[in-house]
Amino acid sequence: MEPKLLTIGLGVACLLLGENEATRKVQVSKTEKLDFPAGGTLRVQNSTGELTIEGWDQPGVEITTTKSSRDVNTSQERERATQELDRVKISTKRNGDELDVTTEFPQHRAFPFVTPLDNVTNFDLEYRIKVPRNAKLIVKHEAGDVHIDDVAGNIQVKVVQGLIALRLAGETPRSIDAKSKLGSVNSDFPGNESRHPWPFGHAFAEGTAANSQNLDLKIGFGDIIILKAHEPVSRQ
Repeated sequence: MEPKLLTIGLGVACLLLGENEATRKVQVSKTEKLDFPAGGTLRVQNSTGELTIEGWDQPGVEITTTKSSRDVNTSQERERATQELDRVKISTKRNGDELDVTTEFPQHRAFPFVTPLDNVTNFDLEYRIKVPRNAKLIVKHEAGDVHIDDVAGNIQVKVVQGLIALRLAGETPRSIDAKSKLGSVNSDFPGNESRHPWPFGHAFAEGTAANSQNLDLKIGFGDIIILKAHEPVSRQ
């Protein structure tokens, strides 16, 4: 029998409207607190926008998502924006020792062509996820920034366009494989730099060490930053 996901807390989605009629936005926020297996893997798929994953001292996972429309001016625009946000679905599912967080959203053809992506969205999406520090991470992100703070498990991140930024605490050896097709790679940890076959690409690698934390970081358009924190941040 497939294990069931235990939801131990669920925030109430709320509709927030700005005070200024000319720059009013529709916003929906939701918080879930979920059971998480010891030493498990958090898999985030098809995310877009701003994704932040923080290590903490609790055994479970807390996921807060905020969906925001572009600026709307009239009641008709607000109604359309609300319907559009309703089509953005963020689901969680437990698969053995993995917790999957998957996003489904409508895309619109970019015209005129302004980004390296085939499609664009007409909403903003923000994720703030807290996980046990020893969790493993697998992230497949579309457009936007991915921030990972104080997570000690293996980390695999693939981003189409945006930024990958890691802040890691402790002296645990790191095995690093970081590549940007169009952008730079900067690391506080030692390693070997090289230029990608594409003239503007950049790669950074450090050989595998026993009992090391494996970092597999790939981005198409954008930078990768790996920072060394001298002390872990205590989070409750």
